[in-house]
Amino acid sequence: MSSAIHKVEELKQVVADLKGIPTNQDLRNQLTQNVMVVDFTKLNGDKRVMTCTLREDIKPRATKDDTMSLKKVREVAEAVVSVWDVNAKGWRSFRYDRVNSVNVVEEYKNEWFEGN
Repeated sequence: MSSAIHKVEELKQVVADLKGIPTNQDLRNQLTQNVMVVDFTKLNGDKRVMTCTLREDIKPRATKDDTMSLKKVREVAEAVVSVWDVNAKGWRSFRYDRVNSVNVVEEYKNEWFEGN
């Protein structure tokens, strides 16, 4: 890894540590394995709390009619995290840099491990 890339990765980790949240990539990885409560501030300044996931057994199957279900569409911008909102039952997104906190929803976690 080049020195510049290594420094960028270190900086991302420092910022995440200061905010008490996972890095962008770690958050995305955690969302593929868990249902999480994400507290973030919308662009208009409103605070929002969303229960969401990217778990294959919870989110709907990808279809051509629902473009947000397609992974390549959801990953267009690194700054934006697109997720399945388990309460609204729809695709939603938030900006990673506006995340205040994240927590794993334990009852889904237990269900996930018991199912395997």
